[in-house]
Amino acid sequence: MSSQEFRAIVRISGTDCDGSRRVDHAISSIKGIGPTLARAIVKAANIPLNARLGYLTEDEIERIKEVTENPIAYGIPSWMVNRQRSPETGKDLHLIGSDLEIRTRMDIDGMKRMRSWKGIRHSLGLKVRGQRTKTTGREGRTLGVSRKAVVEAQKTKKEEKG
Repeated sequence: MSSQEFRAIVRISGTDCDGSRRVDHAISSIKGIGPTLARAIVKAANIPLNARLGYLTEDEIERIKEVTENPIAYGIPSWMVNRQRSPETGKDLHLIGSDLEIRTRMDIDGMKRMRSWKGIRHSLGLKVRGQRTKTTGREGRTLGVSRKAVVEAQKTKKEEKG
């Protein structure tokens, strides 16, 4: 650890990370970085695993930012990244934060537009990956006939009889 002052919050790649946590635990709070990738990033940046994020120097934090933005260039294997062989470029990419959310939403919208099976399931709000749906996943979906339709049906029956 350095003799620099402790910082409680450190901003890395658009996310506030807790400075009191170990480096790998703190950067795993960034969306798109899990525990395994976090340890690989810390090793690639040549930072000790037991160091606390708040005690790192600006240079060390900058190295972490560089590795998180382009992990393939720092020797992290392609199976650890979250966008292997991207359909647009064909390269291995790793997206983090809002970029990951935007790209995921764009992928789902593309599936909906081309009317693929997954796109149809997404648009209907059903399970996408082959899970069973007979008994699970019912919350949030309408079941049976809505109350308004039942009331209107009763009114039409009364009018027909009377």
